[in-house]
Amino acid sequence: MKWSFENLQGYKDKPYEESAVLDLKQDLKERYPDEILDATPLNVSISSIANDGDVIIDADIKGSITVPSSRSLVPVEIPLDFHVNEVYVNTNAALNRYDEEVVALLIDESGMIDFDKAVVDNVIVQIPMQVLSPDEKNGKQMPSGNDWNVVSEDDFDHQKENAKKVDPRFASLKNFYSSNNDET
Repeated sequence: MKWSFENLQGYKDKPYEESAVLDLKQDLKERYPDEILDATPLNVSISSIANDGDVIIDADIKGSITVPSSRSLVPVEIPLDFHVNEVYVNTNAALNRYDEEVVALLIDESGMIDFDKAVVDNVIVQIPMQVLSPDEKNGKQMPSGNDWNVVSEDDFDHQKENAKKVDPRFASLKNFYSSNNDET
């Protein structure tokens, strides 16, 4: 989906609307090869309106992507259904009118808005920090190998807690070195 910034300026009273199915799998895999294993075509519906010389685009995006599990690298499909609101401007002065909470983007010299790139950027933001397969969510055995294994946070905290407990018979030795240093 590409539009001329100048053409979209003509939609001041009535919004420009468009729907399309975008196959961005190749672009997603090229730009984010470690994060994206596969992607379905994305259904994109946009509404655009001109306001004070800027172009505001609202979009709804639906589809799914496949990413590796954070724990075992097993492929996990993530459904996507999100909304994007972006403002496109043609000068740095116009860009400075917006605060950090608004996604405002400066168009390039060609005067074109390449919304495919915006969709790809927003898809990657939708990936959760921790991705688990259904088996991993249900508490199945954690991955392990030669001399290593993955433990849950709770198990790790429990192990740390047990390591801090000192045998009461040796409790008096806990401060042995600090008292020796004080006397010398």
